Amino acid sequence: MRSEFKFIDDIRSRYELSRIGDDCAVMPMDDALDMVITADLLVEDIDFRLEWTTPEFLGHKALAVSLSDIAAMGATPRSALLSVGVPERLWKTDFLDRFYAGWHDLAGKHCVELVGGDISRSPDKFFVDSTVVGDVSKGKAVLRSGAQPGDLIFVTGFLGGAAAGLEMLLDGIRIDASPGTTTRHLLLRQLQPIPHVATGKLLTEYALPTAMLDISDGLTSDLIHLARASGTGVLLTADTIPIDPAIFAFPNFSAKALEFAIGGGEDFELLLTVDPENCDLALDLGFHHIGKVTDPSDDYRLARNGKIEEIEPTGFRHF
Repeated sequence: MRSEFKFIDDIRSRYELSRIGDDCAVMPMDDALDMVITADLLVEDIDFRLEWTTPEFLGHKALAVSLSDIAAMGATPRSALLSVGVPERLWKTDFLDRFYAGWHDLAGKHCVELVGGDISRSPDKFFVDSTVVGDVSKGKAVLRSGAQPGDLIFVTGFLGGAAAGLEMLLDGIRIDASPGTTTRHLLLRQLQPIPHVATGKLLTEYALPTAMLDISDGLTSDLIHLARASGTGVLLTADTIPIDPAIFAFPNFSAKALEFAIGGGEDFELLLTVDPENCDLALDLGFHHIGKVTDPSDDYRLARNGKIEEIEPTGFRHF
């Protein structure tokens, strides 16, 4: 069965859609700026479950996933469109008021204005369609396609926390049950992710990344997206991947820690490639060096326990 990524590739090729393929579409705006646009769809019981989140957290996340796309382009978010499909069971409650309160709380922190959208009745499930528009200096948007063999691979922060939080939710642990600090941290990595907008803008000012995207589908999946767009191979080094330390507080998670970090997704850290001459700057900024870009003939590989193994996309798939 074809994946959603194969479907997108087929549509892009069939209709010669040259602007598709990055976290955002980049469009000319004026002599000084380019416009960036992203859209995300969240569907109840596919992308979230109402029994394990709150309306405020869901509103936050609906915007955060789109802001993370803007961050991955090194751009500044400006405005948003928000459309929702609402079943009658939620319309009769304060759910929407609380959802929009969570959305606007995050929007206010990034000076994002809600400029439109739509509300429709849904027969059963709640869904959200989020569109965010931003801008970036002319020609400065960071694409996935700029990596070159020899570039170094960095990630901005720790990985695996969101996947561990999801595992807790699946095990019945809830954020409203006053969990301990470490448990709450992992739950919030899943329920209330932080988009790294300021970091993305800083990276553009430094002209540091040769290519970049955010980790939404999982480290291996997103790194392969980047490599395919750039026409390169990649080599990850397992023992340098920064795993969220909170995971190791739970003995039943320790054996899964690397799996969470490389395949879990939704950490929304930034994954970037850097010219080796800029390695010291990336390290000074606190980023983690996790591998290198290689020749395309090398494919996608992981160095682990003294062995080299092929890697495949392991993140979430809709189909």
